[in-house]
Amino acid sequence: MNRISPCATPQMSAPLTKPILRERGQHEVFCGLTGIVWMHRKIQDAFFLVVGSRTCAHLIQSAAGVMIFSEPRFGTAIIDERDLAGLADMNEELDRVVDRLLVRRPDIKMLFLVGSCPSEVIKLDLSKAAERLSKRFMPDVRILHYSGSGIETTFTQGEDACLAALVPEMPNAPSESGSDLLVVGALADVVEDQFRRLFSDLGISNVGFLPARRAGDLPAIGPNTKFLLAQPFLAATAKALEDRGAVHIPAPFPLGAEGTTLWLKAAADLWSVDEKLFRDITAKGRDRAAIAVDRHRQQLAGKRLFFFPDSQLEPPLARFLSRELGAELIEIGTPFLHQAHLAEELSMLPDGVCLSEGQDVERQLDRCADANPDLVICGLGLANPLEAAGVLTKWSIELVFTPIQGFEQAGDLAELFARPFIRRDRLEV
Repeated sequence: MNRISPCATPQMSAPLTKPILRERGQHEVFCGLTGIVWMHRKIQDAFFLVVGSRTCAHLIQSAAGVMIFSEPRFGTAIIDERDLAGLADMNEELDRVVDRLLVRRPDIKMLFLVGSCPSEVIKLDLSKAAERLSKRFMPDVRILHYSGSGIETTFTQGEDACLAALVPEMPNAPSESGSDLLVVGALADVVEDQFRRLFSDLGISNVGFLPARRAGDLPAIGPNTKFLLAQPFLAATAKALEDRGAVHIPAPFPLGAEGTTLWLKAAADLWSVDEKLFRDITAKGRDRAAIAVDRHRQQLAGKRLFFFPDSQLEPPLARFLSRELGAELIEIGTPFLHQAHLAEELSMLPDGVCLSEGQDVERQLDRCADANPDLVICGLGLANPLEAAGVLTKWSIELVFTPIQGFEQAGDLAELFARPFIRRDRLEV
């Protein structure tokens, strides 16, 4: 395998101020089914039924850490040998599973049929299944479908597919109502409450969140709806919203003191919020965030970081680490780089940093070895072998499972990156 230096002979994408190294080769990611782990906690009366194999069931159970005697709001309709051999009608089997589920769980108001690699390989049409079952169970239960297959997607795209499936279900609003501001992306309830209070204090009312906490509370879309993305991996959802007439508000993502301030400012400017009022409302939160982040600057200032592609959170995380913690960025790898959604983030990254989209894992491992970084942010599949080779790592999946958005969580976000250094120092004593 020939080694290449970081960003050597990059293939240029659409015009940007920074070159992008595009790679298409062997890659390692979790599949989109993993998104169920946080989505089932967010939509409190929804159930996620994966149509897949026992491997799918084991993956979700392990990722969620759910104890066997608990009753979570997800499960797997297992495709077995009889189904694969054509000895059973899979649609009839699926109908029976759904019947039993809804009789046992009358609290379910929204049911997602989630496709997997096995269901897609055998061409099981879950869209028709959802349509058929909806005729039977509506209006008591709304039945939708989306794909969580890992064949062509990364694990955060499971949330994107789920939210995109919700967009057609959002009610139309009259011309003078609806959610004028829509915040898009699954946020922890405590973070959602914090943002709701901040928008209210800024005088921005009629704010909706997608996903809503309950199936019956989907926000309405009106002709004046503008939306802020809380996550950078929601390309399909954003397009679905734009197709319904909503307008995207360009902004950095709400990570750290700076990112959260600029994210709020993007909405405040559109709503013509007075500059002094904005400063007064955000000052305390911004100052608390800056103080909390600064506690971890000693561990991270000057440290050289290398991002493997995993969640699409990599560019805004890199911006936060560089500008607020003084870290040095070697390479920022991301599975997909949506240039329109990330334009503000990319403009704040330091010149000379290597941006890579997609992955050829062997080549990227070579670049990482040559760079000898102080910390590697990567998926679980690479973390253990890298640690065994003496490389300090941070699991990128933890950055999705943990509330990290907003002023009050900025210190927690910084601590997640400081922990590997703290742990190493303690073990060396």
